[in-house]
Amino acid sequence: MVLAFQTLFQTLFFLSIFSLLLGLFKPVLVLWFLDRFNRLKVIQIYGSVSVIFAVFWLLVQLIF
Repeated sequence: MVLAFQTLFQTLFFLSIFSLLLGLFKPVLVLWFLDRFNRLKVIQIYGSVSVIFAVFWLLVQLIF
């Protein structure tokens, strides 16, 4: 069960990093749900999400 959470957070972390990098080249590809597409929004949304998933991933590794 712990391995499942660790794999889930690791996958979501790498997916958010990939979306962050993709959004730095073409913001419209990852911010299709917003009315404005700019790189600052990409960094704010996907940067914070990737930091959150990285913290969760590290917490799961440290606790178990």
